[in-house]
Amino acid sequence: MGPLRPPPPAAAAPPHAASEPEVAARCRTTPRSHAAKPSPRAARRAPARHGLPEVEPRENTAPPPPSLGLRGFAGSSSGGSDAGEGRPSLAPTHRRSQQPRLCSPLRPPLLSSPFQMERSVHSTGQTSLPPPRPQPAPAPGRGVCMMSTSWRDKQDPNLVNFIAAFLAANSYRLNFLLVSPDFIFNNGGLSVAFIFETSWDCENAAAVFSRANTLKRQFKNLYVVVAVPKVEQIESFNRSYFQYNMELGCPTFVPVNDPEMGFEKMLKIAHARGVCKQQDITSTMRNEREQAVQSMDAFLHVLTSIPGIDDHDATMLSQAIGSIEAITKASVGFILENTDLSTDKAKTVVTFFRDPQYYLSPKIN
Repeated sequence: MGPLRPPPPAAAAPPHAASEPEVAARCRTTPRSHAAKPSPRAARRAPARHGLPEVEPRENTAPPPPSLGLRGFAGSSSGGSDAGEGRPSLAPTHRRSQQPRLCSPLRPPLLSSPFQMERSVHSTGQTSLPPPRPQPAPAPGRGVCMMSTSWRDKQDPNLVNFIAAFLAANSYRLNFLLVSPDFIFNNGGLSVAFIFETSWDCENAAAVFSRANTLKRQFKNLYVVVAVPKVEQIESFNRSYFQYNMELGCPTFVPVNDPEMGFEKMLKIAHARGVCKQQDITSTMRNEREQAVQSMDAFLHVLTSIPGIDDHDATMLSQAIGSIEAITKASVGFILENTDLSTDKAKTVVTFFRDPQYYLSPKIN
């Protein structure tokens, strides 16, 4: 046998023939008659691709994006991107004049007039203008300060300038009048008078205390502010205070280190008294004090302070007699008839409330 010859080569397919996979692919990519055709504008923009077959994009199987509440808003952008890439648009193309002009809710439309802005705000509830700034609340410490002209003429001009600037910074109006006190503050419908001694002088102590006793009869709210920057002045002021038999709190003396601090104290006192008058804090504190005294714990605490009276005896007195005022008026026989206290304890209770020498003397349990 001779040598084996290779099989003859297969006949080459004609250039127009195609294999079965290519035929199937062409059938799938061939657009149907009812498919959307590219718009004339997209055809003009898209460059011709020579030598490459045009393939229609597949249908988008991904879920649609969440709706923004505007019809046709999402579809308008897809058509533009497809046209830019040279692909046929999936949605029918309309003329620009037929489409409504839509805007994103995140970017409100530009408004040309205040009337249009007001109408847009009422219709959509949105506006591009920032909200108005809240108005600042009025200062609660506004009032009037009346300075005595005689006191002003005796002081250093720097101190007077400091007082004027401090009052202006705190929204107080300053007036110069002929008044008997050195200062009168009117804040919240309440007047507060002050005697202001910028430097304590022991030789002038009699005149200061005599003036204080005179003005406290004219003004219900009177304070005496005394500047005592040195230790010697503090000791001299304390001796003079008890030497002239001044009543505690009538009027109230306020010692300070320097005149500037003294005026700041005056303004704070006047402001606090005005706020208490406006909000009726004094009546509230008085009612709270009365309720605290009338509570059972305070009642038992008062009665158990009597020597020989324990919690059981105090409870019997409160149940049988009642208030502290009624117990002070009760006799020994009334206590013995309505409680189980002994005679000695009943006499101790009556003596404690009626004998000053007994309830003022020190008691050691």
